[in-house]
Amino acid sequence: MLIKTTPTRAALIALLALGTAAAWPRVAGAETVLRIGMTAADIPRTLGQPDQGFEGNRFTGLTMYDGLTGWDLSSADKASVVIPGLATEWKVDDADKTKWIFKLRPGVTFHDGSPFNADAVVWNVEKVLKQDAPQFDASQVGVTASRMPTLASAKKIDDMTVELTTKEPDSFLPINLTNLFMASPAKWQAFYDKAEGADAKAKSQAAWTAFAKDASGTGPWKMASFTPRERLELVKNASYWDKARVPKVDKMVLLPMPEPNARTAALLSGQVDWVEAPAPDALPELKQRGFKLYANEQPHVWPWQFSRVEGSPWNDIRVRKAANLCVDREGLRDGLLAGLMVPATGTFEPGHPWRGKPTFEIKYDKAAAQKLMQEAGFGPNKRLAVKIQTSASGSGQMQPLPMNEYLQQALAECYFDVQLDVIEWNTLFTNWRRGAKDPTANGSNATNVTYAAMDPFFALVRFLQSSMAPPVSNNWGFINNPKFDELVKKARQTFDPAARDAALAELHAASVDDAAFLYVAHDVGPRAMSPKVTGVVQPKSWFIDFSPVSIAQ
Repeated sequence: MLIKTTPTRAALIALLALGTAAAWPRVAGAETVLRIGMTAADIPRTLGQPDQGFEGNRFTGLTMYDGLTGWDLSSADKASVVIPGLATEWKVDDADKTKWIFKLRPGVTFHDGSPFNADAVVWNVEKVLKQDAPQFDASQVGVTASRMPTLASAKKIDDMTVELTTKEPDSFLPINLTNLFMASPAKWQAFYDKAEGADAKAKSQAAWTAFAKDASGTGPWKMASFTPRERLELVKNASYWDKARVPKVDKMVLLPMPEPNARTAALLSGQVDWVEAPAPDALPELKQRGFKLYANEQPHVWPWQFSRVEGSPWNDIRVRKAANLCVDREGLRDGLLAGLMVPATGTFEPGHPWRGKPTFEIKYDKAAAQKLMQEAGFGPNKRLAVKIQTSASGSGQMQPLPMNEYLQQALAECYFDVQLDVIEWNTLFTNWRRGAKDPTANGSNATNVTYAAMDPFFALVRFLQSSMAPPVSNNWGFINNPKFDELVKKARQTFDPAARDAALAELHAASVDDAAFLYVAHDVGPRAMSPKVTGVVQPKSWFIDFSPVSIAQ
């Protein structure tokens, strides 16, 4: 199935590109500056735990901060795997699988000059887990604790050793810790000591507000200036602990540009040097004018996540399977998205160790989809109304409006009447953690929030395990399948990698056979940039390392 397009988008891009290139001028002299147009509508939070999904982690998390563990982003060919970060090694206790020992990297300092040590790790764990800690910040909990739900506490063993305790044996913990970024306790305390407030909680909130405007982490980039909703300027950390990752450029300027045509026009006019997710119909012009295009398959899924609460139309497996069979993913790829996607037949594709052997084959088979819908009691004269909550832009959302309109047209041929509830990205992301039962769902029985699939928790557990229902994590639709719960427990408590992979493959196959999602696409993370930009490595990840990037002035 092909969706009709008009020349108006290309014309709009051309018109916008006539705007002045002086909107975001370069700094004169020898200083090198890289200007990036993000898909986010606002600067992701800068206080250590970003919002805006993984685009937030990409731009204000991994730039200014480090976690105990991190991601290897050095290769465009190999899978991105977990590597040591501020911890150099870790091991689960042989006798008690709920206790882990992490050895910390010596000689690391925060941007304010204070030392990174075990006290800093405990402080950062408690900022999101210990409600009576002075630095506890409820606003950081949702985007952090939900990504490491078994972590219970941290204890200092010595200056360079910490013990982390989980609520249950959890072999996923080192992966989950890539989401906990280390902010400077000393910098925060200095703000707290000067803060005004009626009580300790008010002073704490004031300290975090001040910290967000003058942040301090251990990362390769330091905050230089910050104007909410407009721009964030970062400068290289010449004293970064990993000398191989000291940035090549002096300054990086991050600019919110949620509309793809505006982003693309800004690149064409020279207002920025790099844009995330350029408008697909502008790709021929970008190529013709010598701009560089980068793409690589990501551990990413663009889905509809179904509500499974009482009364949801998606509770009928025939309906869920019909939706999956009614979408021409190859047509979406080759038409609307100009090749910039990989058709999804599950969270993982054949060849991945967690794929398994599902018996339900996700493909385009409109006749089979119509037959299933008729068996479920629907047809040309009795259509099924469904409502989907989505966004107009956002981290990993690709081109959400045109893609959802494509699905709307496709599913109409299988007796669905699809209504779209389009809201702002960060609101959608917040609603995702509130669930289908919450009033913010606005009557929707599916949500369209893309998800990362680089680790077992992000890819499977947070959606399929019944105990991950809101407010704990992202089981938005309140799936409650005892088989899923059994397989999650088996995988989480298996510390042998091969056996754990086998359990995860079994879980994934079960989820595909249940048509747990409408699986549509895997993103390829398209980026377009000036030919002056060099040294870019586009990894198989949601993230990218800006440190090796150079730009000719």
